[in-house]
Amino acid sequence: MNTSRRKFCENSIKIAAGLGMVSIAPASMSCTNLFNNKIVVGLVGCNGMGFSDLQQFIALEEVEVKALCDVDNNVLLRRAGDVAKLMEEKEKAGFKVAFKKPELYSDYRKLLEDKEIDAVIIGTPDHWHTLIAIDAMDAGKHIYVEKPMANTIHENLLIERAADKYNKVVQVGQWQRSDKHWQDAMDYVHSGVLGQVRLVKAWAYMNWFRVKPLPDGPVPEGVDYDFWLGPAKKRLFNPNRFHFNFRWYWDYAGGLMTDWGVHMLDFALFGMNAGRPKSIMSSGGMFAHPPHTMETPDTQQTIFEFEHFNLLWEDAIGIEEGPYKRQHGVAFMGDWGTLVVDRAGWEVIPETNYKPKEKIIEAVPFTEGLGIGLQEHVKNFIACAKSGNRNTHASATIGKNVAMVGHMGNIAYRVGEKIYWDDEKNTFNNEKANALIKPIYREPWTLPVI
Repeated sequence: MNTSRRKFCENSIKIAAGLGMVSIAPASMSCTNLFNNKIVVGLVGCNGMGFSDLQQFIALEEVEVKALCDVDNNVLLRRAGDVAKLMEEKEKAGFKVAFKKPELYSDYRKLLEDKEIDAVIIGTPDHWHTLIAIDAMDAGKHIYVEKPMANTIHENLLIERAADKYNKVVQVGQWQRSDKHWQDAMDYVHSGVLGQVRLVKAWAYMNWFRVKPLPDGPVPEGVDYDFWLGPAKKRLFNPNRFHFNFRWYWDYAGGLMTDWGVHMLDFALFGMNAGRPKSIMSSGGMFAHPPHTMETPDTQQTIFEFEHFNLLWEDAIGIEEGPYKRQHGVAFMGDWGTLVVDRAGWEVIPETNYKPKEKIIEAVPFTEGLGIGLQEHVKNFIACAKSGNRNTHASATIGKNVAMVGHMGNIAYRVGEKIYWDDEKNTFNNEKANALIKPIYREPWTLPVI
């Protein structure tokens, strides 16, 4: 590798920081010999995690970025400038760049008409994932879709069916699946050293923001708000229902349960080789925020009952320290010890007073993670898209399973009753709960049939 190419690889973090972005330290794949064939990508939804994802794609040598799409023209133009700067730096470093400036769209369907685009990154609010994902696969594109994969139980089933129908590669943005220390922790859980695990805890305590009540107001200039709403109910514009804060409203998302919960619950299920729960009960409320500030709870506890264990989910907005002095994490509580894992690393805490003594296990000191899960996740998707291997680290089936569980927890909270799930019929024993399985799309948008 020549000096300039090496410098690009070493300086990617600085480039991103200079643009006010998340780090784009390139994965190892981006610093190898140039591939003869490349994957051309387009991004739909450029404001938040979608653009963080795109930076990791840009860092890979065999990726070309051709198009961006967003209904907020302010975001679109800003990100177009950011991409152009990154492409300029990439070219100066000696990488071949076919598209120096991205093509811009306000309607994702126009982006999908471009036959040169092989894959689409979906970084929109959750309520848009299903339509864009299915339309993209129908148009012959592979998809990298942010988590949760879809905003309702039924929509998750639709995306999985569409992936099978169109035979497309899907990677859901559950990037911890590609992070080695999470994989190592799961290997330990699966080894049986902990003994019988009867309780798994998963949690997220977030104190880095508070939502303040704001009045309805005019739609910002440059925003196609009706398109932003899409299949969701028609409402007056409110800043709290837009961009980042959309996640606290049922029309568009599912609060911390389907935001951070999808990451943590994914590994609770993974560690226990579990599918869907038999029963769910959930309680909580708006205990810290003023009424009507949000729709999703700012404090929530949920118990998922499985055949041989219970899974306890906890979350709160405005509290920082959770179980085991960790902001977020998953704990597998076994007869002989407890494994605790979060994004920083993992450890095992033995049950030191267990008798007989021969069952005492060795402690595993804290093992720090490498912090490159997102990079590795994107690498895995690109490798699978190039080969046609649909067995990605977070496939449509994996994304469906955990998103369904998160939605079940929210449904139990919303109906205020313990509910039971029939996994063969994909229904609850409760009509109020069943009414929340499938969304009602606002005209002219229609729920896909797969």
